[in-house]
Amino acid sequence: MTAAAAALDALGDPTRRRVLEVLSGGERPAGAVVDALREHGPISQPAVSQHLRVLLDAGLVTVRAEGTRRVYALGAEGLVAVREWLVRLTDPLAPFAQPLDALATEVARGRRARRPEGPGGQARRA
Repeated sequence: MTAAAAALDALGDPTRRRVLEVLSGGERPAGAVVDALREHGPISQPAVSQHLRVLLDAGLVTVRAEGTRRVYALGAEGLVAVREWLVRLTDPLAPFAQPLDALATEVARGRRARRPEGPGGQARRA
């Protein structure tokens, strides 16, 4: 499974999306994530831990130990994979963007090279 597929699979659950919304405000200890989710309805700490594990495995969150607490934050790996997948999906020319930029540069060089020379050996400006 690709990184994008794993991240999108994890995002299929509304509780996990809510976890990401909670973490979009900055890193939080697991207990604070549980408390924030309980504002939307009953959920157990083990259930939140399982959701955090799925998000961690998908690269959508990161975790670090702070004493006995585990502090979670948004993870760039999964978010970048999802963004790149969406760009490829929504912009059919995205794979051609860099080659087209290079082509435009070469065309401009060719135009400059073909300009007739003016007085003093310099190319005339149009």
